[in-house]
Amino acid sequence: MTPVREAVRRLAAEGALSMSNSGRISTPLLSNERIEELAALRALIEVELASRALPRAHLALIERLQNINAKVGEAVAHRDAVSYIRTNLEFHRALYLRAQAPAMLAMAETVWLQMGPTMRALYGRLRRTDPPQYHKLIIAALRAGDEPGLRLAVRSDVTQGLRMLAT
Repeated sequence: MTPVREAVRRLAAEGALSMSNSGRISTPLLSNERIEELAALRALIEVELASRALPRAHLALIERLQNINAKVGEAVAHRDAVSYIRTNLEFHRALYLRAQAPAMLAMAETVWLQMGPTMRALYGRLRRTDPPQYHKLIIAALRAGDEPGLRLAVRSDVTQGLRMLAT
């Protein structure tokens, strides 16, 4: 029982769960202001991670990102929100691991945790039939060694989806 309590407390401390004074646990509802704040954090942190990963991006990474992006496309085609979110984060994490910046990656993952339940609710309602267009731009920029293009593609990718959350 103690490990579970500790895990719940940690998730609450990281903003992924809310805990009331009575001990009731729930997923936090995100206001438009909070969504915008988290989007700004993602735009700052993830763009920097991608930029730092660029010099270490090699053909095997690019091929891996293409394979993951194909899975993202399959999840979208099957309207599988959970798989979509999981593979989308796998795409970003695979790229950001190449940055060799563990503190920044941990911060990005904390933001993802805070967004998780809200993203699940949103993507479950979307009528999307095409995978995110920016992943292809990210892959093309990596292949070309185009840092400004990479920064723009990542910024666009991480903010466009979050704009749909703010209603």
